[in-house]
Amino acid sequence: MKTNKFAVAIVSLSLSLGTVALAQAAMVNGEVKKIDEAAAKITLKHGPIKNLDMEEDSMTMVFRVQDPAMLKSLKVGDKVRFDADRVNGQITVTAIQKAK
Repeated sequence: MKTNKFAVAIVSLSLSLGTVALAQAAMVNGEVKKIDEAAAKITLKHGPIKNLDMEEDSMTMVFRVQDPAMLKSLKVGDKVRFDADRVNGQITVTAIQKAK
């Protein structure tokens, strides 16, 4: 029985790490064009957002942010990597970080 529990633990850990790697690989490159902290919105120039079927090479859009605190460390001109998804029917930035 101990071997089976160990095998299950290894498989679970592998799947978890794989999911994290996929999530990071799916992040979109962008550039901050405008920040509206009062409205919890950010304007980003970005490339394709495949999970939202946005295949255009480059476009600029206004996004809601899931957590307004995300905006505090950003400024216009910052290069970023972000995730976006539909939240309550609206395209929303769910994670954002400065690009390295």
